[in-house]
Amino acid sequence: MTIDYDPFAEAVRNDPHPWYRRLRDEAPAYYMERYDGWALSRFQDIWDASADVENYSTLRGTTPAQLLVRDQPVAPMINLMDPPEHTKLRAALRGAFLPNPVRTIEPAARKLAVELLDAARDRGEFDAVAGFGARISVTVTCLAIGLPVEDGPMLTGLVQRFFHHDPDSGGIAPEGLTALQELGAYCEAMVRARRRAPRDTNSALDVVVRYEQGGRRFDDAEAASHVSMLVIGGSETLPKVLANGLVRLAEYPEQRARLAHDPSLVPDAFDEICRYDMPTQLLGRTLRRDVRLHGQTLRAGQPVMFLYASANHDPREFTDPDRFDIGRKPPRILTFGAGAHQCLGRHVARMEGRICLEEILARFPHYEVDLERAVRLHTEFVQGFASLPVRTGA
Repeated sequence: MTIDYDPFAEAVRNDPHPWYRRLRDEAPAYYMERYDGWALSRFQDIWDASADVENYSTLRGTTPAQLLVRDQPVAPMINLMDPPEHTKLRAALRGAFLPNPVRTIEPAARKLAVELLDAARDRGEFDAVAGFGARISVTVTCLAIGLPVEDGPMLTGLVQRFFHHDPDSGGIAPEGLTALQELGAYCEAMVRARRRAPRDTNSALDVVVRYEQGGRRFDDAEAASHVSMLVIGGSETLPKVLANGLVRLAEYPEQRARLAHDPSLVPDAFDEICRYDMPTQLLGRTLRRDVRLHGQTLRAGQPVMFLYASANHDPREFTDPDRFDIGRKPPRILTFGAGAHQCLGRHVARMEGRICLEEILARFPHYEVDLERAVRLHTEFVQGFASLPVRTGA
């Protein structure tokens, strides 16, 4: 039977992995006629293309909403820049996200986690997404970027609205675009305020405000757009990864017990959670020139989607990839991307994930997830939970 893969199709959104398996085996470079674009599903192909900045460009966008259906605008954001401009801005920003500065944020993240979980003990329950993971991630994001921590709940609401998708098509909803505009307006106000009262710090906001490109500084709207991307990237994914991980550990209680007994295993377990249940299904590029791959000619100007979640289950890269194993220790995963656009915040994410798992398992090693009350996301872009009630069992 001919493969009919469309990331927006309801059946694909409900469970994309059967399609991913067929694509990897039968059509690793798959032409999506409806969008005049391509889907790559194998690990090595995506790894190589991610490093190939000569042939693959981010200037026209990276999301399916930008590249396939074109209902999301392309704004000046660091993830939508090509070298050499991207390389220079990334080098300026990375100082805020390296292991040493991340360690300075860790005590605040752990303190908040402890407070939230102590309160959850009294209630007997917490929401792993909105009530816990999102609170941790947005607080850490504000600290890393240089935004007021007290604005965290409002920013969380905007980011969650941005990822609200049309329930029928799965595409981005008008409410999501409105939220993106509101986030941009907030960040622009923060940029203007910082320019009125400059600070000599390495926070991402300060770096963007004073950064010069081509002999000029970003205007307020451009700077705000970059900050918006950092807010979205820093606050959106971790809560979904954590929720997915808590579900998997509940499914495999013997692995959960090992983690609770030996917290030194948590970093490797978090990487396996990231690999096994990566929330972001795909991102893409636009071809600068023709490329030959698997007997196909991918033409200049066509979009190419990288199916990251498929690649992380590629048996050509991982032994028994559909087995969840906290001791796997793979040398490579694609959860944080690869090449020039590898996630700036990967050290932050790993710190957050480690703290969350350590503190949850230290208090509630026999927690229970309430899947009947959980709210799942099934979109072309994100798979995971919008809400996951967790009973503490304590």
